[in-house]
Amino acid sequence: MSPTFSALAVRNYRIYILGAIVSNTGTWMQRIGQDWLVLQLTNSGTALGITTGLQLLPALLFSPIAGVVADRVPKRTILRCTQIAMAVPAALLGILAVTGVVQAWHVYLLAFVFGIGTAFDAPARQSFVVEIVGPKDLANAVGLNSASFNLARMIGPAVAGLLIAALGSGVRAAGWVILVNAVSYLAVLTSLQLLDPRHLTPSEVTGTRKHAVRDGITYVRSRPDLVLILTCVFFVGTFGMNFQMTSALMATQVFGKGAGEYGLLASIMALGSLAGALLAARRARPRLRFVVLAGAAFSVTEIVAGLMPTYVTFAAVLPVLGLCALTMVTSANATIQLTSSPMMRGRVAALYLMVFMGGTPVGAPLVGWVGETFGARWMLLGGGGVTLLGIAAATAWYFGTQDAQREELRRGLRDLPWSHARRAHLHGVEIR
Repeated sequence: MSPTFSALAVRNYRIYILGAIVSNTGTWMQRIGQDWLVLQLTNSGTALGITTGLQLLPALLFSPIAGVVADRVPKRTILRCTQIAMAVPAALLGILAVTGVVQAWHVYLLAFVFGIGTAFDAPARQSFVVEIVGPKDLANAVGLNSASFNLARMIGPAVAGLLIAALGSGVRAAGWVILVNAVSYLAVLTSLQLLDPRHLTPSEVTGTRKHAVRDGITYVRSRPDLVLILTCVFFVGTFGMNFQMTSALMATQVFGKGAGEYGLLASIMALGSLAGALLAARRARPRLRFVVLAGAAFSVTEIVAGLMPTYVTFAAVLPVLGLCALTMVTSANATIQLTSSPMMRGRVAALYLMVFMGGTPVGAPLVGWVGETFGARWMLLGGGGVTLLGIAAATAWYFGTQDAQREELRRGLRDLPWSHARRAHLHGVEIR
């Protein structure tokens, strides 16, 4: 089998990813439906940013706890519970919209409740993959997960946009799209039930150790490579990857388009995202340098997108933007999972998701305000610029720590007897 798809040789993974594709398609349909619903109710970029921020706020508040839960409770059990926890608020929001009684505060509240389910789902889902495929195919499986997510991203927004347009482009139309997502969680519940437990390799449960959250943070702080990855991911997630808002406002306010064209933009970007995920899947062991360069390329491409003069030229840049974004995020995800201790994997994954999604409650309203005050283009120009500066600063800090560690090692070796220092030199430590 091609190295790009090697994880599909595992039967349990094939079942799992099919359920994920169906559910992810529904999730992307809800994202378009929910954003369109907010615009119909408020016609405000700030309100759109508040909704996105509230939906991702639980990732900031609960991810450390969710990581501990992922290390203590069987992940399959957690995933069953979280599917229900996400389906219920989606169903309620859809019903409120279809019946015509929905108000903006309903969307805010249910977006937050939905985000709580997502916050506990994500660390368990991220760290469950290695239990299905094992360490050998983990990087490939992470890439294929992102590919399936972006395949759904190609299908879901386009279907949602067409469905909203066909149903009248109003509040009720958005409600029907959101209800489709509520039903889609049955696919994941079914796939989890069909997994063969004999071919799973569950991680050891850590028990009820005190200070579990602090232990996870201490572990990450002791690893400069993980700190660099998490910092880059923070800037990309907080200021760069606000595609829901930027695409919505660029389509409606800058180019004067409707729901169909807005949904099409998300699908066009997903083409590049899918290519980026498959590119990352081919790399058995992603390098730290690859993560940083992909993040920098994403920042520059986002600035270029903000300068595009027409809908067509803007759409033409989006696949490149999606490729850079998913290459960076997928490689970062695989790297932290492959290099983290199995006993810490759930907590490290939770911290990764916390900085990736948890920064959005701060970044999304700010970016939305920038778009409403200065224009939608500045959401892309400012977001790309801040992200590029953040990645550059984090990289400079990382190399500074490496230089300090090398100097400390050299000083220690100089104090050793000659024979010990010589032995260290023969093993690759250069002494100047």
